[in-house]
Parts: sequence; structure tokens; C-alpha cells
Amino acid sequence: MGFARDLHEIPRPGLYQSTLIPPFPATAMVFFWRNSPEYESRVGKPFKPPIATLKDIHDAVPKQLLQKNHFKSALYVVRDAVLAAFLYSCASRISPWADADACAWSTYWVFQSLVGAGIFCIGHDAGHSSLFESKTVNNLVGFICHSYLLIPYFSWRTTHHAHHKATGSMERDENYVPYTRSKFNLPPESKATSFDYAEVFEETPFFTLFRMTIMQTFGWWMYLTQNTMGAPHHPPGTNHFGTGSSLFKEEQRMSIVLSNAGIGCMALLLYLSGREFFLWYYLPPIVMFTYLHHSDPTIPHYRKAEWNFLRGATATVDRPLLGWFGRFFFHNISHDHIAHHNGPEITVRIKEILQDDYNYDSTPSFYALYRSFTECLFVEEDADIVFYKNKEGNAVRAVDPVYFKRSE
Repeated sequence: MGFARDLHEIPRPGLYQSTLIPPFPATAMVFFWRNSPEYESRVGKPFKPPIATLKDIHDAVPKQLLQKNHFKSALYVVRDAVLAAFLYSCASRISPWADADACAWSTYWVFQSLVGAGIFCIGHDAGHSSLFESKTVNNLVGFICHSYLLIPYFSWRTTHHAHHKATGSMERDENYVPYTRSKFNLPPESKATSFDYAEVFEETPFFTLFRMTIMQTFGWWMYLTQNTMGAPHHPPGTNHFGTGSSLFKEEQRMSIVLSNAGIGCMALLLYLSGREFFLWYYLPPIVMFTYLHHSDPTIPHYRKAEWNFLRGATATVDRPLLGWFGRFFFHNISHDHIAHHNGPEITVRIKEILQDDYNYDSTPSFYALYRSFTECLFVEEDADIVFYKNKEGNAVRAVDPVYFKRSE
């Protein structure tokens, strides 16, 4: 309401009147292209690791909030399947691409991507065994959902569990592990100049947009096939499809074969459905929520001397990604990521315990993506608590010196 009121108060220039106040599109752009108050608050506050314990969190969450609701879980599965089928049906009534139907096709692709992202989240929660009591039922639901999206369910489940055991750890995490200074062949921090950083990171806005598009379109598949931004201790060629991959233990090999078989069956169905169906109707989701969970200039990564499970688990951000659309379609994956999608009730209890250590960011979604992409470039190699640095070699946040004095 305040924003709408402010817009009505902007004077409208006459034919020959000049003004320094931007017109509506520019004002709206400023509104949607800005940091949130929560983000600015973290930037201005030296960092100290959380002091709460895992027991504090467990004791604060009533057990009834953790009970599985089989009916609701099944309802969500059916809901997303029905929505996908309904959208396929709607798309079948759109004539082949023409200027008159561009809007209809674009609308279909957006909503089918949202539904597909929701199906991924269903498979994700099944992989955590949080939908049903039966491990077999959870795995069956997850296997079907992820195979539909051409995702190797059991392979992903294995590395995702490893990620949760070591979230935020520079040595042991499996996802979104920051690149270090040496990855870019930068000189030591004490010797690096602005020219050194510019030589590596300087680029035109158009090329930045191009790289962001590539990441959002192909980044997920690059992770699955090449371990891009995965744990760096794995050898070159590591992927989620080879049974001999270092990502997996010997007893997990057969499940990798099963994952590949699920993808193969879906690929066969797509082949039999024809090229038109694949190109026009079937659209694997292009989403940004997993990247934004773990890539933020104000959120730390830890090395082994400072890492523990709770510190890693809280080194993520809750975001109202796409507002109501995100909560509905993504099953709370971004709004309640710290509570790991278990809903706003648990988030409230966790926030009461973590207090200032609870990370929330209402920065508009697409600006948050741009900010993380352009500012989360690398971390230093010789500190136990590190923050991302930008193209000037600067971090927006640092550890409170008082914390290290108390640790000595």
C-alpha cells in the first residue's frame, strides 16, 4: 500500500516540464532491483557463529509438527500430477507457434516449469523420507517424480544426503562448494591489484546475462554430468550416472543402475511421443531456488576447525521466492528452507531459538539471483570462516574480531 501511495504522489511532468523523479517504470525498477532490509542489516553486522545447539532446536519444535500426514502428502502428489496433465491438455489446444499464440505458449511454459519444479520438490521430500512412513513408498514416489524430470533419483539422493551431513563445509559438502582464489590463478590477497581482479572477472552486462542464462538452463545438468560446483576432491569426470563414480559406495551401485533405467524409460517415452511433444510440451523446470539457498554474500562457509552440523545447517537463507507462487508451487522449499520445507509453523519455532542467527532475505528474487551471481565469486583459502568475495576482491561481511579473541 505504501509503495502504491508513493507512486500516486509522484508529480507528472507536463509537455515542457523537466523532473528528476523517474517515471513509473523506472520507479518500479528501483523497487524490484534493491537489497532487502534484512540483507542490509546482515551486511552492517560483524558475524559471529550461532551459539544455539541442536538440542535447543529439537526441544523447541513440538513433536506433532514432525508427524507425517499421509493424506496430505498423497494429496500434494496427486495435485501436481493433475496440474501437469491439465496444462498438457491446455497446451494441446494452442495452435502451432505464431505471433498470435506467443503469449499463450509463454504462459504455458512458465506454469509448466513451476509445476515441474514442484514435482522435483515432491521427489526431494520423498528422498528425505518425510512424506510417508514407508521407505519403499517414499522411494517409489521419488523415483517416479525424478525420472519424469530426467533426474537420477537414487544417485541424487545419495549425494544430497551427503550434502546435508556437511552443509557449509569447505572440505566435505557436496553442493555449491565455493571456488577459491587459486581456482582463478589470482595472486595472494596481499599482492593482488585491481587490475588482477578485472582481468579475471570484468565483463559486459550482456555477457553477465548470458552466463546467468546458461547457469539457469544448463547448470543443473552440468552438476549431474560433470560435478560442476560439487566437492572438489572428486576426480575429473565425476558424475551421477557412472556406477564407478567416487560419489557412491559399493553397496549403492545397483541403485545407480536403477536410476539410469528410470531416465532411460522416460527418454523412451519422450522419443515415442515425438519431437513436437518434447520441444513444445515437455519442459524440465529451469529454477533458481537451490542456488540461492547456499550462495549469498552474507552467509559463511566453514572449514573443519569451525564447522559443526548446526552451523552448517543455519548457513542458508529463507526467501519468499516468487511470493505466493513460490510457496504454492515449490512446497515451501524456499520460504522455509532452514526448516527444510516443513512449513511455517516449524520456521517460527526455529526463529525463536536462532533469533539474530536466523537468515531471512526478502530481496526481490531476480535481483537476489543477479547479486549472488555477480558477488559470490570466490573465497579465501587460509581462513576457517570465509565469506564470498566479489570482482573487486572484497567481501561484504567479516567475522567479528571479538569472536576470535574469545576463542584464543
